[in-house]
Amino acid sequence: MNRLIIAMTLLLSAFTLTARALQKVPDNQNMINMESNTIRLTIKGGKTFTATLENNASAQALKDRLSKGSITVEMNDYGDMEKVGPLGFSLPRTDRQTTTRPGDIILYLGNNLVIYYDTNSWNFTRIGRVNGINTRGEMLDLLGGTGKRTVTISSEEE
Repeated sequence: MNRLIIAMTLLLSAFTLTARALQKVPDNQNMINMESNTIRLTIKGGKTFTATLENNASAQALKDRLSKGSITVEMNDYGDMEKVGPLGFSLPRTDRQTTTRPGDIILYLGNNLVIYYDTNSWNFTRIGRVNGINTRGEMLDLLGGTGKRTVTISSEEE
């Protein structure tokens, strides 16, 4: 009986130490370097700016897609709070109740890209955030105001 207890204790200790070690060693597949986690957005005839992607499967799938070339999205205003347009393909969804703010980039229904210039609350998949944006005015300035816009998304490495 004592041997069984000792063996179980040793096994449990080894399992605990292995689990702790695994927690401290980052998984390179899931760890995204901040520099390589940046995308570039260009408004046709307007400004170019950067955004930092979230660390989730949706953002990683977008990054993988961008490694094959840039994506152009025709975007229209919706609800006086966002620009939305179809990607032309689907990305994995990780929808959660989300309250947006100006500069947030959201995946809607798995195949629409949304750039917020105001706030909203709904079940979305957060893709990223435009760098350095805090207000509606700042975001609208980058987007060139309201109205239809053509946005080209590319990886920073391009």
